[in-house]
Amino acid sequence: MGHTGDGAEMTAENTYDKVIRYIRKYRMVEAGDFVAAGVSGGADSVCLLHILHRLSGTLGFRLAAVHVDHGVRADSARDAAYVERLCRGLSVPFCLKRADMNGYAAEHGMSAEEAGRTLRYAAFEEVLKERSEGARGRIAVAHNANDRAETMLFHMFRGSGVRGLSSIQPVRERVIRPLLCLEREEIERYLNACGLEYCLDATNEEDRYTRNRIRHHILPYAEREICSGAVAHMNELADILSETEKYLEGQAGRLYDVYVEESGPEGERCLKVRCALLSEDPAMYRRVLLMCMERLTPYRKDVTGQHIADLAALMTRPGSRELSLPYGIRARREYDVLTLCGCGAAGVSGDGDVSPGREYPVVPPAEITVPGEGTYDFLMLEREQAGVDWQNIPQNRYTKWFDYDKITKALVLRTRKPGDYLTIDAALHRKSVRRYMIDEKIPKSQRDSMYILADGQHILWAPGYRISQYYKVGQSTKRILQVRLRGGYYGGTDRGTVE
Repeated sequence: MGHTGDGAEMTAENTYDKVIRYIRKYRMVEAGDFVAAGVSGGADSVCLLHILHRLSGTLGFRLAAVHVDHGVRADSARDAAYVERLCRGLSVPFCLKRADMNGYAAEHGMSAEEAGRTLRYAAFEEVLKERSEGARGRIAVAHNANDRAETMLFHMFRGSGVRGLSSIQPVRERVIRPLLCLEREEIERYLNACGLEYCLDATNEEDRYTRNRIRHHILPYAEREICSGAVAHMNELADILSETEKYLEGQAGRLYDVYVEESGPEGERCLKVRCALLSEDPAMYRRVLLMCMERLTPYRKDVTGQHIADLAALMTRPGSRELSLPYGIRARREYDVLTLCGCGAAGVSGDGDVSPGREYPVVPPAEITVPGEGTYDFLMLEREQAGVDWQNIPQNRYTKWFDYDKITKALVLRTRKPGDYLTIDAALHRKSVRRYMIDEKIPKSQRDSMYILADGQHILWAPGYRISQYYKVGQSTKRILQVRLRGGYYGGTDRGTVE
């Protein structure tokens, strides 16, 4: 993979054949399929389009190129024009989709990178709906072997499990990655051999993003100083871990059927877990508990290893006890059964019931425990304080930063009131909290008991959802208010997502 035994460069035909074997190995595309290929104009995506175009005639599938203009870079029109010319030369249908990445990120309280990914896949799905004409739709993206190695390291540094270390998969539902068998150098050699030009994205050369730092510094050092062929070896390991993960998931599913009983409709589901589950190997009972959380929470990334440890500890402690978890999930042990219920579900009650209307004044530093909600940690950070990385503002759903000097009234943790509002974009347009909760499809039974962080009637944060644009930190911020919500008795952290 990029390093042959005799050091000879692979020819364009060798590279093409290698990709075809990889596509066939994972049955990525079949005759009659419609493939929407994401083409940014960069080297990887140009290679992807060229190879898929060559293969489409052989395998008999239809192909279209999808270019998404995120509305961020000044030269984005140039890239779109190049991709259109390339498609015209290949007689491949060209689909241009425009999106406001920064606006979407601000509206939904997420990073620009996450917003861009969400919008791209939404564009791909839109093209499939418009053009597939009843055929099986596939979305082809241009991740390569280096991307996979970078993602593996990224997950490892964050404390991931086996699934995270398996990294990017060749096939995920309808998404296919035909170039995952190629290293970046192989792709560039293929393009040079075929006389294909491509666009350069200046942001890929910056070290602002964690992945770029891994790409520019860590992986090259590993290849140069530790082991030539490190990327290839990491991809081989990812394949092994993927097989291991598939097997363990199957075993966990078998144990889930033995120890867990489901009840209640979707959105109000309760799970009853027999504490005898803990007689199984820890590696397996932890997976079963994670599967339980996945049945109840919409975002796996917010379920940490500490949450699973808290559940296991709750199952071993004598007496009836209760635990609060993200998204309003509550766990209670009675006798030899652990009951887990999602938002709005009946069946879990006790001293931890929420009393809507109670207010908690906030004067940082502070730690405030809200029954049924979890514990909020409030911490003040100065701009010059050591350890504050202004280029990496936390994007975790349960840890947020705010510009403290923009808070003009007494800061309060409380349930909603008439007149509450959020600012939803850079122009500081307002949306009522009532309308926001309806638009986000927050269960009606949860809205009046859900705690929010308020500066008068201006809401800083609806935990688990979004923050107000007005309070976001920026270059002029002098003091940061850091707020972290953690669930349970044992000081749950968001150190690393359970994968």
